[in-house]
Amino acid sequence: MCHECDLLQRRAPCPHGGVLRCGRCGAELERDHADSGTRSLALAAAALLLFAISNLYPIVGLAVNGHVVQATLWGSVEMLYRDGMWPISGLVFITTMVMPATQIVALLWLLVPLALGRKPWRANIVFRVMGVARSWGMTEVLILGLLVALVKLAHIATVVTGTALWSFGALMIVLAGAGASLDVAAVWHRIAPMSSLLDSHQPERAERCATPLPGFTGATCGIALCHCCELLVRMPAHAGAVACPRCATPLHLRKPASLSRTWAFLIASIVLYVPANVLPVMDTSSLFGTQKDTIMSGVAYLWVSGSWPLAVLVFIASIAVPMVKILGLAYLALSAQRASQWLPGERARIYRMIELVGRWSMLDIYVVTMLVALVQFSALAMIKAGPAAIAFGAVVVMTMFAANAFDPRLIWDPVEFDHA
Repeated sequence: MCHECDLLQRRAPCPHGGVLRCGRCGAELERDHADSGTRSLALAAAALLLFAISNLYPIVGLAVNGHVVQATLWGSVEMLYRDGMWPISGLVFITTMVMPATQIVALLWLLVPLALGRKPWRANIVFRVMGVARSWGMTEVLILGLLVALVKLAHIATVVTGTALWSFGALMIVLAGAGASLDVAAVWHRIAPMSSLLDSHQPERAERCATPLPGFTGATCGIALCHCCELLVRMPAHAGAVACPRCATPLHLRKPASLSRTWAFLIASIVLYVPANVLPVMDTSSLFGTQKDTIMSGVAYLWVSGSWPLAVLVFIASIAVPMVKILGLAYLALSAQRASQWLPGERARIYRMIELVGRWSMLDIYVVTMLVALVQFSALAMIKAGPAAIAFGAVVVMTMFAANAFDPRLIWDPVEFDHA
């Protein structure tokens, strides 16, 4: 079953190194993972070592007149907290330290016992936690933010790259590889072998749903796909909460109150988008006075200083992407609410694009975090985060919540009902 459009499809053998995609919306259904368990375990162990190095050693240093300031990730978080920017401090701490660490520990928690021939304890809870950690861990965005910060710092003083900068780059690659190589279905088959529950008490309907006609969906069959363990489960005819029999994840044919929650998060993000772009995101104090920079003035500074590729990158990530996310989600929610049948395939691709680019809006937050930690020369210059940083961080979080609340299967329901 497709998790995005709910279409039931006959399962075909996945080619070696290939990918199976939904025949209606193009979403990825299955990917061939060669030697998944061993590869994921090795990459997770390497990620644990790299994560420790990344958080123990300085990321970058700044030297002015013989005075050197070095910054670690934890030191940057602590500096923001001391400056009264605890919301941004907490956001950076969660997305760059807590979530990557949680993902690494969860992978090891699941794979080490399996490698020893045992079943991991509380695998269902660990799997759900790992799913959240993968969505909110933003190591790759942090790396790009560090590179932008280095370009800005190079105009202030001598920049010395630290060990953690390189280990963070390696961690980004290794952690992405560990997650991509994990075969969730194979792991769950080893933990709790179980066939899809298509209601053995109704064999005729179960057989019909196992080999559906084109356009036949899980909702019309009363079948739900567990997004945690990928088990197909027969939903009871009566209303009420249902849990997956294998991993105990709550199951629904459609996300509860999807559109109302999406609109609530969208309205909040629209309200916050204005102060995020109008108020100063960074306050700089120096011998020449005080300067307050907005996100747009930071883009202009990069452009004037000759770093136009980074200027374009920051403009796209910090200004264009949040606006596109808000407009795109509003369009998807409105069209789903009006039961529109117009171009469902294109709308499904818009949703996948919004999910893909959502986290990259955090770029400017990480740039400010590093600048605040490093530019602390009290006699020469100091940088502090401005009020727009909090508003901008809230915009990123609200739009990610909105994308998560929206159920892409609502795009296809009017098409299905029309052909019923």
